[in-house]
Amino acid sequence: MSDKKDTSYPKEKINILLLENISDQAVQNFKKSGYTSIRKMTGAIPEEDLIREIRDVHLLGIRSKSQITPAVLQAANKLQAIGCFCIGVNQVNLSQAMANGVAVFNAPYSNTRSVAELVIGLFIMLIRRIPDKNKAAHEGIWLKESKGSYELRGKTLGIIGYGNIGAQVSVLAEALGMHVVFYDVVTRLPLGNAHPKKSMKEVLQVADIVTLHVPQTPQTKNIINANTLKHFKKGSILVNYARGQVVDLEALSLALKSKQLSGAAVDVFPIEPEKNGDRFLTPLQNLSNVILTPHIGGSTEEAQANIGDDVSNKLINYLEAGITTGSHTIPELAMPLQEGAHRILHIHKNVPGVLSQINTQLSSHHINILAQYLKTNDAIGYVVLDLNKNLSREAMTLLKNIKETIKVRVLY
Repeated sequence: MSDKKDTSYPKEKINILLLENISDQAVQNFKKSGYTSIRKMTGAIPEEDLIREIRDVHLLGIRSKSQITPAVLQAANKLQAIGCFCIGVNQVNLSQAMANGVAVFNAPYSNTRSVAELVIGLFIMLIRRIPDKNKAAHEGIWLKESKGSYELRGKTLGIIGYGNIGAQVSVLAEALGMHVVFYDVVTRLPLGNAHPKKSMKEVLQVADIVTLHVPQTPQTKNIINANTLKHFKKGSILVNYARGQVVDLEALSLALKSKQLSGAAVDVFPIEPEKNGDRFLTPLQNLSNVILTPHIGGSTEEAQANIGDDVSNKLINYLEAGITTGSHTIPELAMPLQEGAHRILHIHKNVPGVLSQINTQLSSHHINILAQYLKTNDAIGYVVLDLNKNLSREAMTLLKNIKETIKVRVLY
């Protein structure tokens, strides 16, 4: 955002904590905007330690490992926003963050290409049985044969979850000559010649390769299980670069051993080590034609820089202008800057009459509102007020005293 104003709270006093080795692009963006109190840590930290570390933090940056529990949020008295420098936000207790008036942002699109490219590469490696040939070569065995190796061209790809990543995989797969079918619980416009199916079962029955691109929800937990694996085309391949809870790994292991499936690639697991070097166990280890990777689907230099840029800019725009575009907890508002005014943010419980109280309080004290914006969700309301500069302190006090107030902040 250009021509940002100085915030009322000195930028050098804004404490920013970045966990899990977030890209330096984020650090550079914060520094360019005048923020200097930035602490960067390489890994996630346990809840007890995070409760201690977060007490004076205004902005928190995390990736997928850090768990932001209600206890952590209750200890974060100064926390204004959380930036999830990744696709998902399931590691944050969103209902508690919303109740506390903490904005939560993420980067749902920034690593789409990185995941899609790797998934396509896995298709080729698995359908050519490269993992087996690679293992044999490392063991000194020459395994030059064509048996069980195929081209992607002409094969059918089944995509479960046709969102940002699934759709891009679809386009790349068609470019390689594959036929694409997909299933999504939401009606999606097909790209290219992809064909939607009415059920996941219809996809599984015809696909030579099945790739999963669904979010982690109660509805998607173990959607690939002993029963659904029976519907897979015999000798087909499964790729899961989505979420660790969506596949029953014991059932998948049995399907691979029985040759119902001829190969698999898995990047995400129900339980994952907290840091590099930790012991890792899965039922899929030491199985033929299986590729296991340590949750690296979006781990490219380009993706991490894009994510660092995207999320840090969202956090800066929220701090300096109250813009909540992309927030999962605060209703989305994007307002132009108002010259000759002070801007106040008011987050409150969404009950009838709060806006009326705000206007009554301000008008009864002869405080002129130059501009006002309101957006609500089921739980909270978000009001942005541009007021006369000379009256902003008095207005701040009045707004704090409204019973339903969760958080009030003067921006500039």
